[in-house]
Amino acid sequence: MGVDLEAIKKRQQQTWASGDFAMIATTTIVVGELLCEAVDLRPSQQVLDVATGSGNTALAAARRWCEVTGMDYVPSLLERGRERAVAERVRVTFVEGDAENIPFPDASFDVVLSTFGAMFAPNHEKAASELLRVCKPGGKIGMANWTPDSVIGELFRITGRHVVPPTGLKPPALWGSEDRLRELFGGGIASLHVTKRSFTFRYHSPEHWLEYFKTYYGPTLKAFEALDNAGQEALARDLLDLWRRFNRSSGDTLMAPGDYLEVVATRT
Repeated sequence: MGVDLEAIKKRQQQTWASGDFAMIATTTIVVGELLCEAVDLRPSQQVLDVATGSGNTALAAARRWCEVTGMDYVPSLLERGRERAVAERVRVTFVEGDAENIPFPDASFDVVLSTFGAMFAPNHEKAASELLRVCKPGGKIGMANWTPDSVIGELFRITGRHVVPPTGLKPPALWGSEDRLRELFGGGIASLHVTKRSFTFRYHSPEHWLEYFKTYYGPTLKAFEALDNAGQEALARDLLDLWRRFNRSSGDTLMAPGDYLEVVATRT
């Protein structure tokens, strides 16, 4: 029996709508800014930010005078993006849609971006084909994807040991591998440049990180909800051990590097 990717996507949509991902996204704003620099955005370019969430990278592109559309399949996150755009007095059009079925014609955008977004689409191949489809020939696709060996890649694996993911579902962190990116984009790109970067997670302590993610990060919130008390305690122990292992702070705070791949591909 095949994997029901559509059913998985619907559950994912509900998961990302839980908590308040905008509270997580505000801590990673720098990643979107760096990605916009990496693709060398030019004023007046037509830019699409796929799985924009609350608009980090879309807003970064708008600050560079681009004509920006931010797309996501969680309406509440789009509304947060609109609020931020109004507050910052920048122009971004926010629309509902998902990475596997982007609601725009072929070759609509000069630049297509996705920051820790399209990598979570259940159907990797479909998402990659859609990113290519809506990008103009000679245009650029820019992505930021967590790497398999990063603290977030390990977070996914630990969570998956406690709450088993659907059989046959490919790990999202595969998008953080250059070999996998070449498989996914194939002959649709003329060039691929990847840079390994590190985002530093900064929290008061590992316990502070755990409480914050249990409250605001949908996948972690839902994982704990799916477990009984003993299961929740076991997951909490493993997650705290993870962040203590990655912690580079010499004091009582948490400063943990989160490696990701910054991707710049040129469309054929």
